[in-house]
Amino acid sequence: MIERRFYLETQDGSMDCFSVHPEEGGPFPSVLFYMDAPAIRGELRDMARRLATAGYFVLLPNLFYRVGTERNYPFDQAAIRNDPKQRQIMADTMADLTNAKVISDTETMLAYVAREDAAAPSTAALGYCMSGQYVVSVMAAFPEAFACGASYYGVRIVTDEHDSPHLRADQIKGTLYLAFAERDHWVPDDTLDRIREIFTGSGRPHRVELYPGTEHGFAFWKRPVYHRDAAERHWERMHQLFRQNLTAAPGWS
Repeated sequence: MIERRFYLETQDGSMDCFSVHPEEGGPFPSVLFYMDAPAIRGELRDMARRLATAGYFVLLPNLFYRVGTERNYPFDQAAIRNDPKQRQIMADTMADLTNAKVISDTETMLAYVAREDAAAPSTAALGYCMSGQYVVSVMAAFPEAFACGASYYGVRIVTDEHDSPHLRADQIKGTLYLAFAERDHWVPDDTLDRIREIFTGSGRPHRVELYPGTEHGFAFWKRPVYHRDAAERHWERMHQLFRQNLTAAPGWS
C-alpha cells in the first residue's frame, strides 16, 4: 500500500490529509472519507487502509483543520469518552463546522483527486456520525462528481435549519446508501421516518437500512458499542455500493 500525509490549501487554510491506495493496478476509483466527531486518529486511518486494499484511492481529510490537528484539537481526544466537559467541547467544535465549509473543502478535494495520477475520476463519498450530513450535502452540491455515497449512523441529515441537507435531496444524482443503528438518540424514530419519506419522495436512487441490535457507533471496533456482525455487514454493503456504481479506469484490476 502507498500512503501519504500532506496538506491541501483551501480557502480557509492548510487542511492536513491522509491518502492510501494499492501499489499496483491503478488508477483507482476515489473515495472521499469524511471523519466522525472524535476526528482524525489511527482507527480512521486503519479503516481507510482496509477500504483501499479493495482497490480504491482513499482520501481522509482533517475537517477540523481550522481549529487544530490530531492530538492538538480544542478537545482531548483521549478523554471524550469519560469526560463530559471534553465531550461538550467536541460537540461545540462539530457545531462550528458548517455544511458550507465542508462543501468548500470538498471542492478542493475533488480538484486534488482530478489531478492525482493514482486516482480515477469516478468518486464516492463516505461518512460516519457527524459526516452523514456532509455526505448528503456534497452529493447535492456536486451531483456530477459523486457516483455514490454511503452514510453510517449519520446525524443532522434532516434539521429545521436553512442549510439542512435534506432540502437539496432532489439534486443528488448518485446512488445514496443511508444506514442507521436501531438505538440512536441522535436519530430518533420520528427523524428516521422523515428521512425515509424525504428520500423516497426525492425520486433519487437510494436505500435506507436499519441495523438490528446496534447502537450509534457500531462500526468502530474500539468502542464499547462495537457490533462485529453489523460492522462486517457495513463493509459488505459499502463494497457492494461501490462495485455497482464506481467505474474502474483502464488498467484497474
